[in-house]
Amino acid sequence: MHDGGPLRPGPIGSNVVDMTRRPTIAVALDGAGWHPAAWRDPSALPADLFSRRYWRDLVQFAERAEVDFVTIEDALGLQSATLWSSDDRTDQVRGRLDALLIASFLAPVTSRIGLVPTVTTTHTEPFHVATGLQTLDFASRGRAGWRPQLSGSPHEAAHFGRRTVPPVDVEALLSGDSEQIRAGFDEARDVVEVVRRLWDSWEDDAIIRDAATGRFIDREKIHGAEFSGEWFDVKGASIVPRSPQGQPLVAVLAHQTIPYELAATSADLVFVTPHDDAQSVSILAEVREAEARTGRTGRALSVLAEVLVVLESTPAAARAALERLDERNGSPVASDALVFAGTPEQLLERIHGWTALGYDGVRIRPARLPRDLEQLAEWVLPALPRADAAGATLRERLGFELPENRYTAAAAGGAAAARTNEEVA
Repeated sequence: MHDGGPLRPGPIGSNVVDMTRRPTIAVALDGAGWHPAAWRDPSALPADLFSRRYWRDLVQFAERAEVDFVTIEDALGLQSATLWSSDDRTDQVRGRLDALLIASFLAPVTSRIGLVPTVTTTHTEPFHVATGLQTLDFASRGRAGWRPQLSGSPHEAAHFGRRTVPPVDVEALLSGDSEQIRAGFDEARDVVEVVRRLWDSWEDDAIIRDAATGRFIDREKIHGAEFSGEWFDVKGASIVPRSPQGQPLVAVLAHQTIPYELAATSADLVFVTPHDDAQSVSILAEVREAEARTGRTGRALSVLAEVLVVLESTPAAARAALERLDERNGSPVASDALVFAGTPEQLLERIHGWTALGYDGVRIRPARLPRDLEQLAEWVLPALPRADAAGATLRERLGFELPENRYTAAAAGGAAAARTNEEVA
């Protein structure tokens, strides 16, 4: 058994990975790690999971390692070993802190890393989602993102009591029948649309601050969302002025056609779960087909591959570490993503394989926190090209331009049309 000390793999040479650009590196943070038995690992800190120190130390460490952004998991119900239903297990971590509030706490104690909390679209008012994320963008000086997530379980709906949700046939869903969840994804698409309209509802120069004339804002540059749909009607503007990024980045986790279409219509980044090279090629093709089918315009989705990692100095040690975790769990870890147990060199080869196929990067799920994050920082990230430190915001760091405000663009288009009409006349 490994003693928990730092790994000592051999030097990583240029023959292992030859990248001309740095892939996007995201780290997904969830409790004690993504393996259900991670809290029982000797390296774990189960007594600290609900402390601010735990989250501060993890994310500050990731920032020093030049991770581009972290995502923070959340849900409207307790964690469960069963998809979209509750369980009564007591041998796994249950309970978590609110992801958006964690990110808000982390904003002033970090300076460069992106903060992307999960905020659920079902049962949650778009207005509250929009203003909370805008506030995070202000608090972090432009490093906020958002991972929208559905709530598809009846027991989570019961927490709110406003509507009922029919049980999902999980076996049919896993076999490819995603029509039963279409309504939830249609609602999510509308939520993202309303949130984006609210983010744009204040034009960039709506705040005047002219003490001499007594004008603080220009009311003509504040616009209502004016959205009417199946699930809600939203007429007003946000109470928060347009934030540093204008539109915080939106990232969607997708596995099938309908989620791919949500990403294509509503997101900037998509996390996907290929398990081998053939799937890697086919999933990327499906994402691009979804973009074409939904009529996506502008920048293509950035596609990141998901991978759950157990890192050790040798393949045998990594397999043994995973086996110990599985034994404590009572069964092998079940994951939608590839479960990778290997060395830092092997993980680098896997990342290089994805980027060579056209992926923009990876979102890494550490099986054990903080251990696998530490090994990632010590041995994997230093072997990649250094991050471009020029950008201060998350958009800039990932190469996204500042989005034009839709209402400013509409006003400019109207003014141009008026001038053209005058010239013709």
